[in-house]
Amino acid sequence: MLASRAVQDPSGTRELLAGYLEECRSLVLEELRRIIPAERHHAPFLYQLMLDYPLREAKGLRPALCIATCRALGGTLEAALRPATVLELYHNAFLIHDDIEDESLLRRGSPTLHRAHGIPVAINVGDAMFALSLRPLLDNIGAVGLGPALRILQAVARMTQESVEGQALELDWIRRGAWTLSDEDYVRMVEQKTCWYSFITPMVVGAIAARQDGERIEQLAAFARSLGIAFQIQDDVLNLRGEVGAYGKEIGGDLWEGKRTLMLLHMMRHVSAGDRAEAERILSLPRPSPEAAPEPTTFDAQLDRLVEEGELTVVGRQRLREARNAAPRRAEKTPEQVRFLLSLMERHDSIGHAQRVARDWLQDAQRRFDVCRGWLPPSIHRDLLEGLTSYVLLRAK
Repeated sequence: MLASRAVQDPSGTRELLAGYLEECRSLVLEELRRIIPAERHHAPFLYQLMLDYPLREAKGLRPALCIATCRALGGTLEAALRPATVLELYHNAFLIHDDIEDESLLRRGSPTLHRAHGIPVAINVGDAMFALSLRPLLDNIGAVGLGPALRILQAVARMTQESVEGQALELDWIRRGAWTLSDEDYVRMVEQKTCWYSFITPMVVGAIAARQDGERIEQLAAFARSLGIAFQIQDDVLNLRGEVGAYGKEIGGDLWEGKRTLMLLHMMRHVSAGDRAEAERILSLPRPSPEAAPEPTTFDAQLDRLVEEGELTVVGRQRLREARNAAPRRAEKTPEQVRFLLSLMERHDSIGHAQRVARDWLQDAQRRFDVCRGWLPPSIHRDLLEGLTSYVLLRAK
């Protein structure tokens, strides 16, 4: 178990990461099953669906970061496990709501929760996961003490505010049709939306659980910020170049959704005026609705049946057909248009630009971790934290 593992050779970075992440994930899933009252008789459907996303194949990166940081600083697994589980609850709740806001079709290789069960159910499941996350943080007082438990609660509260502000920033760009944005604008959005809940807070909470404070936490947070920015850029690249089986999400989904990624913003700054106007027109279009309209022949057959059953007159049938044919069709993005956007990115080396920026942030993360290595004693947990820079660069999902 993580509580008793010996130091291992860090040369097998992939194997170390895979094993560590999987063990943390198993521990957190066990704790989640304990926290979520799946057998609660008056709302079993709610609690069963709360386990839907967590039980899908995933990395479990956030809880592993929390646990590794705590253990690397001499803290116990018991002190880190509840906060790590809360971070996993938050992560999956954010995903449920993000999938609705982005109209995403796939999550971890399966239909998104709102596609499978409807938007109202999915919203309520996400809300319930946020609500359920409070109790474990209060229960953690016995493991870490009142002071650290309150500091962890404060860290989670800040994480929540930063995350929703980052999401609001991105949604506002889409709402306003904003495209004159710089790399710095993108980084600011990613820092709030992704870094705080995926990297900074897991490491800060892990350090607090190990009863650390002050400069060491600031140095870990700086490392986490740079690592998180690189992670999100690489995730955006995978959205265009990954394989759906490995990536687990819809390939090209960011283009269908009009997300302001580093590549897309770079392309918009470098294309001709004509190509930019066409790109903006395409990106303003909604993605096709997954609920396809009935085929005309099916619609006509239904009208014929209503006439035969005496529920509709012949004149009424004709008027309905005329109204259908006259109704304006909603303009939607097409696969050809998405391929056009991708071709513009390739022509202007926008993906290469994003990869270079990601490498710069990874180098910054490595420099910042070198500072932390000076006071982190050797352990498998320290190896895990340092190995994340290679993981972000080489990841396929």
